[in-house]
Amino acid sequence: MTKRTSAKYKIDRRMGENIWGRPKSPLNRREYGPGQHGQRRKQKMSDFGLQLRAKQKLKGYYGDLTEKQFRRIYGEAERIKGDTGENLVGLLERRLDAVVYRAKFVATMFAARQFVNHGHVTVNGNRVNVPSYRVQEGDVIEVRDKSKQLAVLLEATQLPERDVPDYVDADHSKMKATFVRTPGLADVPYPVMMEPNLVIEYYAQN
Repeated sequence: MTKRTSAKYKIDRRMGENIWGRPKSPLNRREYGPGQHGQRRKQKMSDFGLQLRAKQKLKGYYGDLTEKQFRRIYGEAERIKGDTGENLVGLLERRLDAVVYRAKFVATMFAARQFVNHGHVTVNGNRVNVPSYRVQEGDVIEVRDKSKQLAVLLEATQLPERDVPDYVDADHSKMKATFVRTPGLADVPYPVMMEPNLVIEYYAQN
């Protein structure tokens, strides 16, 4: 499990965007970066800066993955036939914690990782506690019976701020979801613009 050593919403302020679209984001109150130099006037970013920012934003969105984890997923995306950027997004969306988040079983990507880690989820009837577990099309993800009354679940399903995307078929009455298909970039309901093409440029040069 990746440990967050700093407040997760600092990512929002560092990026200058509310990357999860959450009402609690400090960006809703302070539109400048964190720290004592956060209010300095922003200079025009270099190409490298734009590429790095795109990578940090995508990496941060999925629970602030470690560089090693993210680099490995990128390497896989590069080896798969087709568009590397689309492949990268598809692989990230197939993570079990991402599917749990998309199904609205929990409120945040960080909560999804913890929820899976604590053994509250089964895949095709088998208990899985690895957030990075790669879900396949047609897999059924279900909250274990003894976990179905947890307050975090009941609260998350009522959240008005996001909907379940069409590539996940969720039944909140049974706390069960089916991963229908691997999405492309245009299918994923990111609250902000993600630019996997810049991530590819970043890794091509570094």
